[in-house]
Amino acid sequence: MNLSAQLFTLIDFAPRLRRGLRSPAATIGASVLLIVIIVAAFAPWLAPSDPLRQDIALRLRPPGAGHWLGTDNLGRDILSRLIYGARPTLGIAALVMAAAAPIGLLIGIVAGYVGGWTERVLMRLTDIVLAFPQLVLALAFAGLLGAGTFNGALAVALTIWPSYARLARTETLSIRDSDYLAAARMLGIRSSRLLWGHVLPICLPFAHVRVALDMAATILSLSSLGFLGLGVQPPTPEWGAMVADGSKVIFDQWWVAAVPGAAILIICVAFNLLADGLRDLGDPRHG
Repeated sequence: MNLSAQLFTLIDFAPRLRRGLRSPAATIGASVLLIVIIVAAFAPWLAPSDPLRQDIALRLRPPGAGHWLGTDNLGRDILSRLIYGARPTLGIAALVMAAAAPIGLLIGIVAGYVGGWTERVLMRLTDIVLAFPQLVLALAFAGLLGAGTFNGALAVALTIWPSYARLARTETLSIRDSDYLAAARMLGIRSSRLLWGHVLPICLPFAHVRVALDMAATILSLSSLGFLGLGVQPPTPEWGAMVADGSKVIFDQWWVAAVPGAAILIICVAFNLLADGLRDLGDPRHG
């Protein structure tokens, strides 16, 4: 990229950044996510105790001094488990999106650009996956694959990619016969270089909003698998599994389930707020 192109990019980015900072949704969502990421990264230094240490004498203690969010049915500190539980919750969700989004974009771009029977086959496969509710399909895949962290992540990834495929296909069809791609072909750009160098960048501005939205859905799906014992396995702290443990005593010791449940709610709302802000940032009508 030459100097003039770099300057144009910086000039164009400045007003978009100002619009983003003026968006309360983006600011609040990004701030909450940043705090959670920092907490997860520095969990060994922030957690008041070992999240795996059991002390039956302290089981089901209410929130108070020494255990600010109380203890669970095995006497483990809920605050420590909540802090460490942010790691698998965010980490696995990010890995799922890192795998599912590129696959969906690849399928959509190839279908939209090649057309013909290739498009029909790929889009019918996409429609079949979209025909089922995402969580129900994830539970079915997890049941077939078996319980476990990897299997749970794979089950969710298999249900996420179709939305990206449809998005990429729509954008690819809109520019397949454009002068923009015709000029690239005249310059001798063909096949993969044309797709990844010219078509993919057009799809990315729309995909990043979808990623933020799907992160919330992915966390909910992973937490649901953890709640049912099909995701992260004990004793590793994970928010969905923590809700499952607390559901057994929810009427007497409400905090055991309410604390991780509130964490799931907050992180999902933060991702939705961020997605809303990113949408406004990419829409010139909100400038």
